Amino acid sequence: MDPFDELAAALRQRLIARARAGEDVDVRAFLDAEAGALTEAERADVRARVERLAAGLGPLEPLLADPEVDEVMVNGPGQVWVERAGRLERTGVAFGSERELLHAIERILAPLGRRVDEATPLCDARLADGSRVNVVIPPLALEGPCLTIRRFRPRGFSLGDLVANGTLSASLAEFLSACVRARVTILVCGGTGSGKTTTLNALSGAIPAGERIVTIEDAAELQLRQEHVVRLEARPPSLEGRGEVTIRDLVRNALRMRPDRIVVGEVRGAEALDLLVALNTGHAGSLTTLHANSPADALRRLETLALMAGVGLPHAAVREQAARAVDLVVHQARLPDGTRRVLAVAEVLPGEDGEAEVRELYRGDGGRPRWRATAGSAVLARLREAGWAPS
Repeated sequence: MDPFDELAAALRQRLIARARAGEDVDVRAFLDAEAGALTEAERADVRARVERLAAGLGPLEPLLADPEVDEVMVNGPGQVWVERAGRLERTGVAFGSERELLHAIERILAPLGRRVDEATPLCDARLADGSRVNVVIPPLALEGPCLTIRRFRPRGFSLGDLVANGTLSASLAEFLSACVRARVTILVCGGTGSGKTTTLNALSGAIPAGERIVTIEDAAELQLRQEHVVRLEARPPSLEGRGEVTIRDLVRNALRMRPDRIVVGEVRGAEALDLLVALNTGHAGSLTTLHANSPADALRRLETLALMAGVGLPHAAVREQAARAVDLVVHQARLPDGTRRVLAVAEVLPGEDGEAEVRELYRGDGGRPRWRATAGSAVLARLREAGWAPS
């Protein structure tokens, strides 16, 4: 641990002890007196560190002020990692003790009306600036409290931005933009941290003005720029275990809100069935994401999640619903060098027996991105009918 961090933590504890004893302390004079033979610049540095420990998030403050940091991950008091440009880096930052880390967590959750304790050791929340926070504490976290903060970007990426950073090619961006305008239903799949939500947000930018869009998220991250957007966010249960509103509840309610498009941040449970129903009853052109390792896996996982609704539908019926609901699957991944890239785009064609055929249209992994044979593509046929031709 940095010796100035150690000094700041010790001084903070002494200040707390004196305040609890009822003493009226001149904080600046106290810190200057206790800082010993430090230079004025070093004393100012220590004062700033004490202030961060007392009012902010302690040693995390400089990391959260760094615009290059996308995510902060605290694995117990002694390990703090960040993600920069898709790469994980261990920092030299640390908390002085597990108690100090828990105090920082309390300062994050208290304004949100949330808390963690031994009875409720897990918490998901959204900060005032839109950043997402996840907390796991002992006994579930064996090495000490774990805190993960995913930074919220005040400006979402456009498809042009994704082309510039190499996520997808210019021709693919043009194709996907045309698909959105033509009301092709798109499912973006990939692993954790692959950039699915970023791509979903960029795709949403192609939705024409004048359409009513309802977004549904577990924790609000999407930043749609259209004028007519209704944003819905799920609500966890209260401390008494009441008042929960799930993604499934919101999908069902959205159908009563006269949406032209439904954008679901991520499908992860039984709401998949309600979304399939919506997509098959006049809400084509909707967008969502899902965790999966390939377009074919994404469709199978969507079926599995729909079956979790427990309404007794046979698997064959759910499979047919999925095959007819989804038009296009975009598969994205984070590569070993930290870059995010669209690896494949596949269209979904319902077969005669209800079994979906997943036909790859585009391959973007390794070497030059390339289009597959597209003869007989239903999606391309729809685009041509809408007047689109590739440039």
